[in-house]
Amino acid sequence: MTPERFQRITDLLNKRQPDLTVCMEQVHKTHNLSAIIRTADAIGIHNIHAIYTTESRWLSGGRASGSQKWVKVVEQPDTQTAITEFKQQGMQVLATNLSDRAVDFRKIDYTKPTALILGQERDGISETALEMADHHVVVPMYGMVESLNVSVAGALIMYEAQRQRLAAGLYDSPKISEEIRHQMLFEGGHPIYAELCVRTKTPYPPLDEFGQIAADRSWYQAIKDKYNKLPADSKSRRVDFTHTNQQFELNPNSFAD
Repeated sequence: MTPERFQRITDLLNKRQPDLTVCMEQVHKTHNLSAIIRTADAIGIHNIHAIYTTESRWLSGGRASGSQKWVKVVEQPDTQTAITEFKQQGMQVLATNLSDRAVDFRKIDYTKPTALILGQERDGISETALEMADHHVVVPMYGMVESLNVSVAGALIMYEAQRQRLAAGLYDSPKISEEIRHQMLFEGGHPIYAELCVRTKTPYPPLDEFGQIAADRSWYQAIKDKYNKLPADSKSRRVDFTHTNQQFELNPNSFAD
């Protein structure tokens, strides 16, 4: 890892906002999925959530300009489970929906821990999400159109959250734990060795103050030997760090001081 890349990844991680997330409910069009993840990365959102009723998988390699490598995706079993978890983490839940209780999205206080629910392109947000949400929000419109593309509406709301958080100084100090920082530094700075570690079920080694692997020759030899003993299918199976079983949920007690 070059010093420049180490600094760039460090700067990125220092700005991450683990108490701000997006939950995509049945959003299935690839260009919308990609756009939402790309925007989330640009905002500094650390992880997003996806709810599906099918076994379909999405965001194959190369889409979202690699943003999915930096924004972890958590697949939720259903809407009720997802929103219950958000509330247990102390998050306010927002649903994009035009209703009698809806308010202008700019009137929400996004400096609070927040989960934004974005609904399916055709049918919008489910009744379960609407009932469980703390607030309904809308983007004011004064033309003939009745709604914006889901990724566009999501981007407007996410950038309002960023604006408020910048003004409140919430980007000024790191919030993610050292454990997550180490994992993302290793995966981002040493992707080949990260893949080898995942394939051989080897814990990531420590990194020094410059982001270089702090391990002796025996570590390199051991992981090479483990890899050589793997069956062919284990060597060829794709490794997707976006969908690893690592936990990236908000844990206020794990925030760095």
